[in-house]
Amino acid sequence: MPDVEPTLSVVIPMYNEEAVIPLLVARLRPALDRIGEDYEVVAVDDGSSDATAAVLAGQLRQWPQLRVIRLRRNSGHQSALTAGLYRARGSYVVSIDADLQDPPEVIEEMLNLARRDNLDIVYGVRNDRSTDSPFKRSTAGLYYWLMRRLAGKSVPRQAGDFRLLSRVSIEALRELPEPAPVYRLVVPWLGFPSGEVGFFREKRAAGSTKYPLSKMVRLTVDSVTSFSSAPLRLATWLGLVGVLTCLGLLVYSVAAQVAGHTVPGWTSMIVAVVFLGACQLLCLGLLGEYVARIYQAVQGRPAYFVASDSPDKKLSQPAQR
Repeated sequence: MPDVEPTLSVVIPMYNEEAVIPLLVARLRPALDRIGEDYEVVAVDDGSSDATAAVLAGQLRQWPQLRVIRLRRNSGHQSALTAGLYRARGSYVVSIDADLQDPPEVIEEMLNLARRDNLDIVYGVRNDRSTDSPFKRSTAGLYYWLMRRLAGKSVPRQAGDFRLLSRVSIEALRELPEPAPVYRLVVPWLGFPSGEVGFFREKRAAGSTKYPLSKMVRLTVDSVTSFSSAPLRLATWLGLVGVLTCLGLLVYSVAAQVAGHTVPGWTSMIVAVVFLGACQLLCLGLLGEYVARIYQAVQGRPAYFVASDSPDKKLSQPAQR
């Protein structure tokens, strides 16, 4: 690797992607060579348990522009993305997943748009998701609808982690105190000049998805709790509804007693107890999510630890954030 800082860095978080790496290289390398700019590809191995590290080591010998950062353990997609973004050296940094659902050929268009319109951020927007299952499309649509309601209309529709960031926006992200930010919300929040490039979302080239339903739910919870206090207000409103319901039952009980139409009251009692119990558990759960985030912030533990970075050829220091 030359010492000169490249114009373009491409950051690729990877977890158990041994099957897709050769296909990725076969498409990504020609696409980047065609741009005609100095570049680096920063592959972040997020503690893979398969042969991802070995396959990357083989590619490293054949591709001078490739860097391989290995994390000591699986830290999650957003943390691996953070490790790559913060260690990338390019004037422009593009993040893309390894599964080839986001086409590498679009990177040139994103770079040209950023330069032409003097933009700091260019989002890759999925104009066509017909390759996804109906369930995936519906849940993704619900997620972006909810995020735009909570975080504002600056959050682009159908924009994942395929984006271009300028060096200025990267440095702004480094100033944030969050150890593991949700970039889909944090990047629009910066308010830097931005644009969009549409593309057709392809099928995964090989291997299995690394974002099952459980991780999708976790991403949604992290997105909501890290960027909005609306759930806490929901707990307040649920408490108010519970109080009004109890008052209504109290008035009903007194009226029935005065009219002489007393009944055993088993049904109303069960309904009231179950309703109040459900509200209390929901409120405790919402509060627990926020308390957990406060606990993690107070601990101050790094979101990831870097084991090695291929240009260094040695163990690196633990991440500072």
